[in-house]
Amino acid sequence: MKVRVKFDFDVAVLGGGSAGYAAARTATAAGLKTVVIEGGREVGGLCILRGCMPSKALLYAAEVLHLTRHADTWGIKIKSAGFDFARVMKRKVQRIAEFADYRRQQLASGRFKFIRANAKFLDAHTVALSNGRSQRARHFIIATGSVVSPPPLPSLAEVGCLTSDHALSLKKLPKSLIVLGGGAIACELAQFFARFDVKVTMIQRGSHVLKEFDEDAAAVVEKVFRSEGIKLFTGTKLLDARRNGKRKVVVFEQNGKRLRAEADEILLALGRSPNTAGLGLENAGVETENGRIISDERMRTSAPHIFAAGDCTGPHEIVHIAVQQAEIAAHNIAYPRRQRAMDYRLLTSVVFTDPQVATVGLTEKAATARGIPFRAASYPFNDHGKSLIMEALDGFVKVLANPRTGEILGGCCVGPMGGELIHEITAAMAKRMTVHELAAMPHYHPTLAEIWTYPAEELAGQIPGTPG
Repeated sequence: MKVRVKFDFDVAVLGGGSAGYAAARTATAAGLKTVVIEGGREVGGLCILRGCMPSKALLYAAEVLHLTRHADTWGIKIKSAGFDFARVMKRKVQRIAEFADYRRQQLASGRFKFIRANAKFLDAHTVALSNGRSQRARHFIIATGSVVSPPPLPSLAEVGCLTSDHALSLKKLPKSLIVLGGGAIACELAQFFARFDVKVTMIQRGSHVLKEFDEDAAAVVEKVFRSEGIKLFTGTKLLDARRNGKRKVVVFEQNGKRLRAEADEILLALGRSPNTAGLGLENAGVETENGRIISDERMRTSAPHIFAAGDCTGPHEIVHIAVQQAEIAAHNIAYPRRQRAMDYRLLTSVVFTDPQVATVGLTEKAATARGIPFRAASYPFNDHGKSLIMEALDGFVKVLANPRTGEILGGCCVGPMGGELIHEITAAMAKRMTVHELAAMPHYHPTLAEIWTYPAEELAGQIPGTPG
């Protein structure tokens, strides 16, 4: 006789961030009995608490300060532009509190059970909770996010470093800062601190910052950073860290030369790692690679009843991707005969420096690595009407297209409001438009958006086809 197994829930979601909430909402809407288990000190997830929202609040303040200090460009006289850092941080805290409160209300709405505790798998269907209880579920969705990666050198831990978490909650600005790393977080925070009068030195291992982007995009950011007084070293190797009285020293190598940088503080911005330690994944048969949960395009792990979403599984640490992954995981649990899969064709990335850097679809670097044929054309902002008016002269837009059909394969925008402008190419790619169709689409003048028509027209002239 077959024994009927009793479960407390149809779905248990581990993690109450953006991915966790999206998974629970989707599962509950499908009629599944759902629980969210969140053990973090705060509720809301990385994006709200220590990522997207607080960083962008501070970056916008830095942009306002920068524009004010350069008001003379437009003939506007301002005697001096200072700042009250405590008020800058207070406004950030108030805004983030509003977002976090709303997320807490969503989690505690009663649509699903919400448990505040850490969880660890005892077996494939049971988790032990830090409150002394346990829960059994037929399915699990792991959405535990990420944590700051550990220092690459033991001496950095001994000297003491700020992390991105610390940087977003400082009470007082350091006078000088060494930023280790050249990714999105490192670049955004380096420019933020520099614009608030901190002497910033950036040390990047690779030959360029923003290694996931094409080199021409990274080169624009590097040029602007240096023009704003940031000391930038690329192509380096970290050797050591030590103290010199109250100051901190980083020793590194560049082009065979041994160099040193000294500052009041060091910001460790070398990325984040999956938050999976202590989950007991081995007890549930969930395979990992360097801590990252291995999942397929349907977000299923090596244990068929366990799914994962967000930063704990990757491969892209982007909040809207995490939400999509979570929704797909919950859908596939609820409707096993109508499976959905992730499609990264429209993958969008934005770095909120000034100028902003944004891409969608393929970059030249990615297309070349994957052997995908393409044609590319670009157009600079320093020859574009609206950006000339704005004095936003750095950067360009670029479009990649299929050399046979003209279908748009990717876009890049380095320039003013790049994170907004990239969505025109996202929309075009979603409908599989060609460069001929984009070139023929009316654009109002003078606008920033009309700049996309120039590379589109160039490619349309090179590739056989019709506007359609």
